[in-house]
Amino acid sequence: MRCLYVDLDGTLLGAGGAVTRDGEGGFTLLGIRALEACHRAGALVCAMSGRPRTVLHDDARILGLDDYIFEAGGGFAVGDELHWLAAPDTHERITASGAPDLLLERYRGRLEPHTPYSEGREVSHILRGHIDVEDGRALLHEHGHDDLRLIDNGEAHHDSVALASLPSVRLYHLLPAGVSKPAGVAAHMRARGLAPEECVAVGDSGEDLTVADVVGALWLVANAFEHHADLRSQLGRYANARAAEATHGAGVYEAVVTTLAEGR
Repeated sequence: MRCLYVDLDGTLLGAGGAVTRDGEGGFTLLGIRALEACHRAGALVCAMSGRPRTVLHDDARILGLDDYIFEAGGGFAVGDELHWLAAPDTHERITASGAPDLLLERYRGRLEPHTPYSEGREVSHILRGHIDVEDGRALLHEHGHDDLRLIDNGEAHHDSVALASLPSVRLYHLLPAGVSKPAGVAAHMRARGLAPEECVAVGDSGEDLTVADVVGALWLVANAFEHHADLRSQLGRYANARAAEATHGAGVYEAVVTTLAEGR
């Protein structure tokens, strides 16, 4: 393994978006130990997140990472080099299309902007709530927004009073049709001169699962399946995908140490 691509929210990060917390809020160092194990093995770690570029830049610095993929594939950084995979004004153009308002109106009471993380975005819109993604995609198609895609990017760690009655709260990104985490990972791999078989990815969502198309192995942490009933059946479609027994950072640690041990 020469590179680990790791999702942040719901994967490396636990309750409250903290790397030192598990899903229930207990203190843990396993996520940090996963990063340490990669460092000792000489493997690069690249965060792949839906977070905006400016926020992720600071998150990566705190985690000791040089590389990151921001806004679910909108662009990536290799050290100090920034690479855009969509125009920096794409967020404004999506706003002008009316697509975000269309979704918010149709799913009133079940969907809202993911404030404050909806601010400062350049490529995508981010919403939180609990909806049927396929229904949302059909709505966008019905209104002529085939140039956009709606994705489920895993569980939200931010509480919302307005959505308190929902069974769970998930994050949804509204992106240009050509933007995706797999495309972002593949572009980063080319920039770093990495081969698919040298790369492992860990995530917690259906969008993360599709990264299996471009890497040697893909893991989903155990909490990925808690509020996504059909995700386990989707996992079976990928020969190189597997499920960790542990959740959040502990699941990342499990994926890293298992991969390193199997590679000896």
